[in-house]
Amino acid sequence: MISDTGRVESEHEAAAAATGVRFTAADEEKRRGVRRMKAIATGFLGGATVVYALATWAKAAGWTGWPGYVAAAAEAGMVGALADWFAVTALFRRPFGLPIPHTAIIPTKKDAFGKSLGSFVGENFLSVQVIRTRLAALGIARRLGEWLAAPGNAERVTTEAAAALRGVLAVLRDEDVQAVVGEAVTRRAAATQVAEPLGRLLGKVVADGGHHGVVDLVAVRAHDWLAEHHGDVVDRVAIKSPGWTPKFIDHQVGERVYKELMRFVTAIRDDPQHPARGAIDTFLADFAVELRTDPATQARVERAKADLLARDEVQELIASSWSAVRALVLTAAEDENSELRRRIREGVRSFGQKLAQDERLQAKADGWLQDAAAYVVETYRGEITSLISDTVASWDAADASRKIEANVGRDLQFIRINGTVVGALAGLLIHAVATALGG
Repeated sequence: MISDTGRVESEHEAAAAATGVRFTAADEEKRRGVRRMKAIATGFLGGATVVYALATWAKAAGWTGWPGYVAAAAEAGMVGALADWFAVTALFRRPFGLPIPHTAIIPTKKDAFGKSLGSFVGENFLSVQVIRTRLAALGIARRLGEWLAAPGNAERVTTEAAAALRGVLAVLRDEDVQAVVGEAVTRRAAATQVAEPLGRLLGKVVADGGHHGVVDLVAVRAHDWLAEHHGDVVDRVAIKSPGWTPKFIDHQVGERVYKELMRFVTAIRDDPQHPARGAIDTFLADFAVELRTDPATQARVERAKADLLARDEVQELIASSWSAVRALVLTAAEDENSELRRRIREGVRSFGQKLAQDERLQAKADGWLQDAAAYVVETYRGEITSLISDTVASWDAADASRKIEANVGRDLQFIRINGTVVGALAGLLIHAVATALGG
């Protein structure tokens, strides 16, 4: 009758793993506790049976008085124990293996329980109003701000963020990222009209005199180059002279050309009001206007841009920019004293302090969190509840029953113990009342 609850169940472990019901070490410990409580509850029934037999024997032997009371109490305790054993056993299996109606409730009603559980969770826990109320009561934004502002936590967040960043960079393949970056930069540059913005920029630079420094630099470099290459300039001019002229004449011509070049460049370098500088200013101003207004000039600039982007050297430069950025970020992420990590720490700590103190920011952050949670609940409530019901439906009925029994069966055995005790007390009371009325 009761021995079937203690039958060996280890052969079901492999089958349980295949059906999605996972038995952990904690479950095994609970099942051992259930078996111990079953033995204790059965002991109460056995004790009541022994007491009843002894009391009945005493009555048959002619003893009067107390044996009747003891026998009545023991008899009622046996009835209570058996009734509660039947009730508890019927939850998980068929008592004696008999097809008694409304027994083995959990195995036979498993799918219905799963659907009911999913509906219950969806209606009572995944309600938008419930989620909003609960999140509002928690004050997550304020708590997060206080945690971020606490000593050591900003450093912890920064460390974890750096580790995550290193992990992401390690997973990404350089050639894939380079291809994406190259394609994105090229497409963006090709789609952007540069002539008019360049014209506006150049016009502003010329109007502000910002190009004068470049002109000064070019003039100084040209002067220095001529001073260092005196002989080369003279020789180049002499080589270009007619072959029928005497060599000394060629040399004199070269010297004359060199002196004129040096005088011209020196004058440009030393005289801010030199006419050549004015001619450069006029040219740049006119070119800026053409860039903004002349379609032909704009078309030439766009063609030059396209030709420049199409060059292999430019594409290699664009692609290689990822390697430089990646190396820079990795170095900064690994160095605890890098500027990147220092700024992240300061930013996290500052944000935490503001979030902990600014009630308006807290209200905004909590509102965003509630909106996000409400969206998830409204959009995916069906998937969440179906996950519960589908998971329960996928379980093997017998294994699910054993899993549930392992977690709640120990407490259920107290029902049997209480049934024995309460039945005995009820039987004793009934017998006492009947005896008193009969007497």
